[in-house]
Amino acid sequence: MTDITPEKDRREPALFLIHLLTASGAPIALIALLAGSRGNWGEMFAWLGLALVVDGIDGPLARRFRIAERLPRWSGASLDFVIDYATYVFLPAFALSASGMLDQPWNWICGGLIVFTGALYFADNGMKTPDGSFKGFPAGWNMVVFGLLVLSPSQTFTIVFVGLCCVLTFMPVRFVHPVRVKRWRTVTLPVTFVWLGLAAYAVGNGMVLPDALEAFFVATSLYLFSVSAVHQLLERYG
Repeated sequence: MTDITPEKDRREPALFLIHLLTASGAPIALIALLAGSRGNWGEMFAWLGLALVVDGIDGPLARRFRIAERLPRWSGASLDFVIDYATYVFLPAFALSASGMLDQPWNWICGGLIVFTGALYFADNGMKTPDGSFKGFPAGWNMVVFGLLVLSPSQTFTIVFVGLCCVLTFMPVRFVHPVRVKRWRTVTLPVTFVWLGLAAYAVGNGMVLPDALEAFFVATSLYLFSVSAVHQLLERYG
């Protein structure tokens, strides 16, 4: 049994609004699923983008107001994991499986690998490194599947890249957290905002980017995918 203090919760009810903000990701995920079930992938990823914004806000608020300490009855970490698994892993796997990018049975195989490896990753207590990076591919399938939908690569490339990300989930390779990793953050944050801006343009343009913008999208994606691995190599061999 955990030692909870409901009296303390009652003294600070306004702080529960932060948990409500986190939980709002659940209905957002449902609306995204409904959009995806209609084949409206742009709308689906627009809602997942909103979920990403919520996820970027609630964590800093929870740490700023020490929610875990002041509202011990409710586990913000557990709530966040539930929402993140739905929006970062399950719904992107659904999009990959149902969008027609892959023929059967590859859509089932790749979608199944995503939800399977993503579930294991979310149970890994060692997913964070001291510099704020993620150890292993951090189940960021919302960005990966979105990129594949926009770029429309060959089926072979899609299968190989999905398989690579699944393998990297369990490898000691770092992946960047754009806010928490201080090294090169003055570059990483602007690159992240450029990627988000290009993603928003693609959503509004029927999941298509002009050739020039597509090149920038590929470049920013490669940077975000590999920058912490570059840091890792520099620390080892630099």
